[in-house]
Amino acid sequence: MKIDILTLFPEVFEAIKSSILARAEKKGVIEINLVNFRDFSKDKHKKVDDYPFGGGEGMLLTPQPIYDCIMAIDPQHKARRIFMSPKGATFTQAKAKELAKCDHLIILCGHYEGVDQRVIDLCIDEEISLGDFVLTGGEIPAMAVVDATCRMVDGVLSGADNRENESFYSGYLEHPQYTRPQEFMGLKVPEVLVSGDHGKVDEWKKKNRKKIGE
Repeated sequence: MKIDILTLFPEVFEAIKSSILARAEKKGVIEINLVNFRDFSKDKHKKVDDYPFGGGEGMLLTPQPIYDCIMAIDPQHKARRIFMSPKGATFTQAKAKELAKCDHLIILCGHYEGVDQRVIDLCIDEEISLGDFVLTGGEIPAMAVVDATCRMVDGVLSGADNRENESFYSGYLEHPQYTRPQEFMGLKVPEVLVSGDHGKVDEWKKKNRKKIGE
């Protein structure tokens, strides 16, 4: 899978190009490219924002740099193009699994007061939101989408079981988990987990998983 992230602040994404995703990139399973669309601005000062028509607070990202950037990357519109926006549909595990089936994703990170609507009309396939709150830019939501989606791509994790047993994958949250020491601050690990009876352990785990939405 190839992912192009369009942002004015590519340095923010260095955190996701490490650990599990870094290993997946080295194996050639995924490819994450950080593209600064300011580089496509035709303004002599490389300006990418301007005042909105009709007035209003703040500045708006202009269409030309973003449009030219997207067309340079995906001229035949073969990629799934996403704009991180509070107006979009809320991101879910189901959406992560859906996006993981795509060969190429382009994710646009907005900033300031948003982007010129014509960019969305001309270039974007869907808008995605993390929830009903406002952030200063689309970089943090984009990181969440990339991380969750890449985990669903075959070969990123060490095995299918690693993701199928995780929270949200099958509609349940994980059961409580414990490690050494067996007793800490007067609290003991449930006896069944140290009993050695795998059948009872599995039964306890299933019983103590919570269905999403309860």
